[in-house]
Amino acid sequence: MNDASVTPSGQPDALATIQRQIQWNRLIAVVEEQAQTMIRTAFSTTVREAGDLSAGIFDLQGRMLAQAVTGTPGHVNSMMESVGHFMRKFPVESMQPGDHYITNDPWLGTGHLHDLTVVTPAFRDGHIVGLFANTAHVIDVGGRGMGPDARSVYEEGLYIPIIKCFDRGVANETFFDILRMGTRTPAELEGDVYSLCACNDAGARRLVEMMDEFSMDSLDPLASFIFSSSLRATVAEIAKLPEGTFRATVRSDGYEAPVDLVAAMTIRPDAIEVDFAGTSGLSGRAINVPPAYCRAYACFGIKCVVAPEIPNNWASLQPFRMVIPEGCILNAPRPYPVAVRHIVGQLLPDLMMGCLHQAVPDRVTAEGSSALWNPPLRGGSEVSGQGATLPDFEVITFNSGGTGARPRLDGLDGTAFPSGVRTVPVEATENVAPVIFWRKELRPDSGGAGRTRGGMGQIMEIGAKGEAEFAVNAIFDRVDNAPRGRDGGQDGAPGWVGLDDGTVLRAKGYQTVPAGRHLLLKLPGGGGMGDPAERDPAALERDIADGLVSR
Repeated sequence: MNDASVTPSGQPDALATIQRQIQWNRLIAVVEEQAQTMIRTAFSTTVREAGDLSAGIFDLQGRMLAQAVTGTPGHVNSMMESVGHFMRKFPVESMQPGDHYITNDPWLGTGHLHDLTVVTPAFRDGHIVGLFANTAHVIDVGGRGMGPDARSVYEEGLYIPIIKCFDRGVANETFFDILRMGTRTPAELEGDVYSLCACNDAGARRLVEMMDEFSMDSLDPLASFIFSSSLRATVAEIAKLPEGTFRATVRSDGYEAPVDLVAAMTIRPDAIEVDFAGTSGLSGRAINVPPAYCRAYACFGIKCVVAPEIPNNWASLQPFRMVIPEGCILNAPRPYPVAVRHIVGQLLPDLMMGCLHQAVPDRVTAEGSSALWNPPLRGGSEVSGQGATLPDFEVITFNSGGTGARPRLDGLDGTAFPSGVRTVPVEATENVAPVIFWRKELRPDSGGAGRTRGGMGQIMEIGAKGEAEFAVNAIFDRVDNAPRGRDGGQDGAPGWVGLDDGTVLRAKGYQTVPAGRHLLLKLPGGGGMGDPAERDPAALERDIADGLVSR
């Protein structure tokens, strides 16, 4: 195939443009197969059941060409930055077939130690042609576990620098020895590393097949087409917005004290800049956000409103620029604790929509539950000592409250936005840990009333087998500060954390559920949109009939 895509007159050749678009679509299919391979082979329920992962292909300059549809923006948009760090440690010229590189460095990866990022070179006819990268959230990396109580990142678990986990196809046994000894779940963690490497290999094989089919010697012409098309389309969408500076705030429950997220968004003809000046300072606990994770979710919140139809890649994100002041909670430096950075970071799309509501009010949602409610549960000797009646276990189950109401549609019930992960089925969790879910149902009256109402939260009641003692590492938000409605819509219901006898627990921190008691979680509902008096009476009657709203 001739790589030229312009005619002698300098105009784009229609056939070449069509062929480039086909190749682009094929590339997205390649990375989606990459992600699905990880889901099919992963050991951790966080990956195979919840889909808490990302996968993508990069050119030899470390720029993301395409991402899998499956995955979370917090992973994929911060992983986009991480590949450059890998290339600085291991230049492209030094890479060999069969090499796999790994890290969980929060400042070089995706924001906390529970995320493993693997980068793998792809070779065709002995020449490197691209890089595949993926990220997955694993169950346990030792330390205090997934929780907010640490005082520094060094308490949070096994810290892996950028190293080779496979060298020319041969496992780095020293690395795997350290890995197995540093976790409560050695089989799962080792299995997940093999899964991450296998999924990159699957992507590399499909890429070579594609390049052979189209007689492509390099990805550079396709990369140029993808980047120029994406940037041009994104700038065109920005140009449709009113220019100006728009401000908004969102309050998180925080840990020691509430956290205020503050943004000033300036819309220019060809770019959007967000300045987070005024945001609360760093926390002494693990709710701090590394800057890459801040950029990841802030960009996602803007993109959902401004350019949702444009594929996500290096170029389509370039017009979105962040100014994150040093010393604020969104710009945590080493060695601040960051284990549950999502509690604050996943509120950023709500903050971005608060700004954009002033510019394009008909294109944003009300605030939602936003931050995941994914209780890490632990039991056995580490909780109960020698008297433990349960085997040792560590498990995380992913769940969500309601999303904010949309301008013309209700919010979604029990749905993860902005993370996009799936709810882990109770059967999957009960299959791998000695716990029982006694209740899991929608929470009536939790969605904020409005012309369109907020999505419903959930009620969850969890106990241990034999009514034994167990522990929860609470990592919940929207308990003291409910999701807010917009344009006259009412706030969603705040969350609640406690025991089945009415005892109130802290929303954050390691706590024990006594023998004979159950953990009770009431997840927040989304805020409403518009005057509740304007709601369609038929829609209200449906909600009453379905038990979602009490009369």
